[in-house]
Amino acid sequence: MCIGVFLWRGDPNYPLILFLNRDEYHNRPTKAVGWWEGGDIVGGRDELGGGTWLACSRSGRFAFLTNVRELHSQTNVNTRGELPVRFLEGTESPKEFADELVRQGDCYNGFNLIIADFCSMNMVYITNRPKGDGMSVCQVSPGVHVLTNSSLDTPWPKALRLQQNFRGLLHQYSKTEYHAKEMAEKLMQDRTKDNDTNLPGIYPPEFEHQLSSIFVEAETPKGRYGTRSTSVVFVEASGGVRFYERYIENDLWKEHEVSFLIES
Repeated sequence: MCIGVFLWRGDPNYPLILFLNRDEYHNRPTKAVGWWEGGDIVGGRDELGGGTWLACSRSGRFAFLTNVRELHSQTNVNTRGELPVRFLEGTESPKEFADELVRQGDCYNGFNLIIADFCSMNMVYITNRPKGDGMSVCQVSPGVHVLTNSSLDTPWPKALRLQQNFRGLLHQYSKTEYHAKEMAEKLMQDRTKDNDTNLPGIYPPEFEHQLSSIFVEAETPKGRYGTRSTSVVFVEASGGVRFYERYIENDLWKEHEVSFLIES
């Protein structure tokens, strides 16, 4: 499970501002955000499935992913984390990539995928849920959006809370420089849990309650589960890209930054 909030083409100086929490089992092998072999892609890496939840290429291609919350998952399907990688390593426009993916929706468990090309300033949202309805593809409109483990901008309580807090923070920093670490602490470490009557009701009530906060901490029969990293991405109109990541490694929280210039 993950949650992200972003501003797309709503600030003349920053075409994209993104905050994303990645929730996962703490024992799942993971590499923090960094340059991949070859030096063309920067992002985190799921060492078990081989894919990623968030990454960007030097050429200005960008993708991030969340799973869809559902009770039962299929076996013998492709890992969802390969989808961002396929887009980043390809040359198709976001719409062309989405049109190709439409025929492959059944090859994956439920996913939400955001892909963008910063050179053409196009962003597309793709999901293969609800199951049986075929693939849904749409252009992402300028403005603030929240992506949880349901479709884009689904008004889950924590999504509405994050969206409201994000708007307030953007206004607070409107006349000053954005500070990734400070903003991430204010936005993404919110442990407020929601009233059980307002929750999606997909999982058992106790687990739903644990997942209702923006920053998740849960103990499960499979082990410790929750927010393993917070990523912040600022894409500047000048072509600069800044990644900030706070992540847990061996039970210690660490942080680092990566910056580069898009090669158009």
